[in-house]
Amino acid sequence: MRYLCDVHISYKVCKFLEQYGPQAIHVNSILNKWFTEDSAICEYADQNDYIVITKDEDFRATFLL
Repeated sequence: MRYLCDVHISYKVCKFLEQYGPQAIHVNSILNKWFTEDSAICEYADQNDYIVITKDEDFRATFLL
């Protein structure tokens, strides 16, 4: 599994995940850092097989499962 942590997720979470095996990156290390739009984050995650971890409620509301 590969995780992409949104801007509201601490870098500590990424480091914790990586200690136990999964690849995790923070959105601030890719694209336009904290200026990246939610749609661009989703597109990047889809293209690179990442699972997005976020606390952003409106991010969740933009997609139907």
